[in-house]
Amino acid sequence: MTTTLENYIRDPQEITRRSFEIVRSETDLSALPPEVAEIALRVVHACGMPEIVGDLAFAGDPATAGRAALQGGATILADCEMVADGITRKRLPADNPVLCTLNYARTPDLAKTLGTTRSAAAVDLWGDDLAGAVVAIGNAPTALFRLLERLAEGAPRPAVILAFPVGFVGAAESKEALVAADLGLSYLTLRGRRGGSAMAAAAVNALARAGI
Repeated sequence: MTTTLENYIRDPQEITRRSFEIVRSETDLSALPPEVAEIALRVVHACGMPEIVGDLAFAGDPATAGRAALQGGATILADCEMVADGITRKRLPADNPVLCTLNYARTPDLAKTLGTTRSAAAVDLWGDDLAGAVVAIGNAPTALFRLLERLAEGAPRPAVILAFPVGFVGAAESKEALVAADLGLSYLTLRGRRGGSAMAAAAVNALARAGI
């Protein structure tokens, strides 16, 4: 049946049910462990592109590490407000704090001092909140590059990195740097230029859901 202004689906529960029915039918998740596949399913739902699954890369057990961190009250560190705003607070298992330092008053001056972007400077302001955190990057490649630099310098280690920076300059390269870094950390990333705040937030929301 063709969808028109007269017959489009209005019931929110039916929209959700039908959406995931379509996503599951069109997305090949067979190469992924079940819990990673569930995160991937929700990332696909957020972007509308089943074909991204083939470009997902992960290390460790991002689902188990991220879920345990959230249940233990871990802070969620977001590289931009769009990621932070996309996280469904009511589903967080421990009223987890969501921190985005991009618009802190200190960030612009720190960026000038460091000769870098505000997004990268904002990562320096995460400080000790990095320890055991769930890191969600959905915008700036420089934020991921700076995070990798800080970790190489001995910064506290997060529980999991959800890396979905997007764009034509540095996005693919920052994610390849994450894969190559061999940090011994759990992460999930989408190789290439594609990414975005909706994907990063969807990954966090997937971890927060009961039963993943």
